[in-house]
Amino acid sequence: MSAPEPPFTPFRGARIAVVGLGRAGLPAALQLADWGAEVEAWDDGEAARRAAEEAGLTLRDPTEGRFRADALLLSPGIPHRLPRAHPAAMAAEAAGAPILCDAEFLYRAVLASQSPARFVGVTGTNGKSTTTALIHHILAGAGRPSQVGGNLGPAALGLNMLGSEGVYTLEMSSYMLERIATLRFNVAVMLNLSADHLDRHGDMAGYAAAKARIFARQTAGDVAVVGQDDAATAAMGHGLRARLVPISGLAAQKGGIWAQGRVLRDEAGAILDLGEAPALPGSHNAQNAAAAAAACFALGLSRREVAAGVASYPGLPHRLERVAQARGVTFVNDSKATNADSAARALASYDRVVWIAGGEAKEGGIESLVPLFPRIGRAFLIGRDAPVLAKTLAAHGVAHDIAGTLDAAMPAAAAAAFGGAAPVVLLSPACASWDQFTGFDARGDRFRDLARAIAKGVA
Repeated sequence: MSAPEPPFTPFRGARIAVVGLGRAGLPAALQLADWGAEVEAWDDGEAARRAAEEAGLTLRDPTEGRFRADALLLSPGIPHRLPRAHPAAMAAEAAGAPILCDAEFLYRAVLASQSPARFVGVTGTNGKSTTTALIHHILAGAGRPSQVGGNLGPAALGLNMLGSEGVYTLEMSSYMLERIATLRFNVAVMLNLSADHLDRHGDMAGYAAAKARIFARQTAGDVAVVGQDDAATAAMGHGLRARLVPISGLAAQKGGIWAQGRVLRDEAGAILDLGEAPALPGSHNAQNAAAAAAACFALGLSRREVAAGVASYPGLPHRLERVAQARGVTFVNDSKATNADSAARALASYDRVVWIAGGEAKEGGIESLVPLFPRIGRAFLIGRDAPVLAKTLAAHGVAHDIAGTLDAAMPAAAAAAFGGAAPVVLLSPACASWDQFTGFDARGDRFRDLARAIAKGVA
């Protein structure tokens, strides 16, 4: 009988403060403690503190007295600089302690285990969840040991340890990328860039700089997959140490992967017809598919494996998710479209829609969507900023109604679609959901329930 393996304790002797004990923070704190760290956990909410204490964690407010931890793991949603630094972040910076995200600790643990597992990082303003999930789907379908998480969920420190053939595919938000120190991606994917999270980054330059950290520490043996469908992203490909693979949903790319019509291809020829991938409509998803293919080729997968994975991809909830069909009308849940740029991608995927939009509008509202207004048969507006959106639609002659709530909008939108306004009812709000829902997922779940009830009622 062989002796039991010693416990894996890569952080033995390290003192780590964990602040923010939500979906990612609590599992991270527990994993770090399991890996030998002396964890001091804190949350500004009493219920979260109570849950942490019940789980066996030691509670300590890092702002009381001297900051004594070696590092601060700060929940991505908590700012460490703008718009106002959290007191724990200020205490850590004053003590010279790094402020890190959980993906950084996962990477350090994998290195400590001496595993040669590879890391794929995916970022961009839009499409990163779809691309992250698609890469994982292709890898899993090809039989490769694969773990997926990060901003997409589950949290990075909730993932299993992988061996020599393993691949971690992590969705990396700008908030997370600000807080990496040694993490190096063997394959780094940057999809696109448009204005978002400017309150956290100050301006577009600050936001772009955070995103560009996806390429930090890459070497000549690594691969950088860079979108070419907007100038700001394409510019990020200049001067990188890694091998550049340009990708596009619109135009041919020398040495890259692109969509020609609905055919995904590279310089060797066609990879697959995206008509075989119903969960990936539109040119934006063609670019997402190109990015996933580039990443998987870099990891050694074959053309056949990539084509099969793209074709069988089931899609993600709340991202152009077909949730019901009735009387020739398809109901599409794109609740994840919380800004105008994301909604533009959805509107461009269909020739004619009945559009449900609204909530808490971002800066600029829906002015950028004006070129796509001819695709809107009728709009139904919900949420706090419905009057603001209505003003823009009225200025351009788009038929619309202020419904107020999603529950009121759905039957009216369905009636308009059944009456011939459009063959698609599209929820792609171009706005945040916090005014009426707990998140975009709750908004999308309600749309799905309503759509299915309508379809059942007219069946």
